[in-house]
Amino acid sequence: MASEKIHLTTKEKSELWVEGIVTVILLLLLNFAIIVMINQMIASDQQWASAIWTIKTTITFGGSHLWSWQNLFIILMSIADVIVLYWRLIRRYRQMQLRHIIGELHYIAEGHLNHRIRLEVGPDMKKVVASINALVDSAVKSMDEERKIEASKDELITNVSHDIRTPLTSIIGYLGLIEDRQYRTEAEMQKYVHTAYLKAKQMKVLVEDLFEYTKVRSTTTKLTLAKFDMSAMLDQLAASFELEAQKKGIEFDVQCNPSPLMMEADSEKLGRVFNNLIINALKYGKGAKHVYLSAEKIGSEVVVRVANDGQQIPSASLNQLFDRFYRVEESRSQETGGSGLGLAIAQSIVTLHGGYIFADSNRDLTTFVMHLPLKTGMTLTPDKQAQA
Repeated sequence: MASEKIHLTTKEKSELWVEGIVTVILLLLLNFAIIVMINQMIASDQQWASAIWTIKTTITFGGSHLWSWQNLFIILMSIADVIVLYWRLIRRYRQMQLRHIIGELHYIAEGHLNHRIRLEVGPDMKKVVASINALVDSAVKSMDEERKIEASKDELITNVSHDIRTPLTSIIGYLGLIEDRQYRTEAEMQKYVHTAYLKAKQMKVLVEDLFEYTKVRSTTTKLTLAKFDMSAMLDQLAASFELEAQKKGIEFDVQCNPSPLMMEADSEKLGRVFNNLIINALKYGKGAKHVYLSAEKIGSEVVVRVANDGQQIPSASLNQLFDRFYRVEESRSQETGGSGLGLAIAQSIVTLHGGYIFADSNRDLTTFVMHLPLKTGMTLTPDKQAQA
């Protein structure tokens, strides 16, 4: 960041001149007063005169005696005067620097949050300026995050309202038909009741997802930790979805290295994550023939992958997949998608374990990759290259 020199105003330059002139006058008067006082002391006391004579004859410069104490005193006082004058001017200049910094700070406080202080100042002031700029950066970041949170809350209300209103309207409509006896046969009434029941189940799923999302996002949520075999869990998951996969012509491929792979985690919550990812693979992996489940121990972490060879996810959507209520299919139809909270819940659960999750998609595979610590208490740092 390039620094800018402080340009003193005409008033400030005048202040420095006045400060210098007043200081010089005061120092000259002080010097004169001290010389007069010393002369009076010497004239009134012969011992002072004898002492000064002894010093003059003792101190020599190149074989010559000190010929006048007044000249030596004037030289010493002149050096002291220069030091005092320099200190006073520097002190006043630093006050002006501080005034300029305060002015810049007021300018930022007026709403110019993109502005930063770039003045050339001394080392001490430089630390103050760096601290102010860091504080402004932090405040701007916090404000941006707050705006995002507010926008996210608005989006949450909009999406929840839409997702609840649609099935609720259907429920009220069909129950209204039954209430008004606007049906011709018992079978037609049963059809209305069944449709209302299905819509009520959709609302129940949404409410449960909202509750689960809120719970796993809470900082007070505790994990029920236990040691388990990740290899056995993946085999069990593949078996539980085998019938549904067969109907879609999809086969499971499970690999684990090593096997068994023992780790410590909340197996129930991780099961929720894997269930969600497998359901998504079966539901949205159009044209898929395989779902691959794999786990590998690498150092102090376990890398779990859930992949399918179906339709590629657009690259523009990859970074938003884990946003709450985000769906690649934007119509928010209950026929083509869920609540949009599944992946947000999955990410929160993985984060609770101290790990991280990301997605990658190309023509061959769409893969969700989870990095989980072998033991609780560790926090893994996302590998940016792996996510690129």
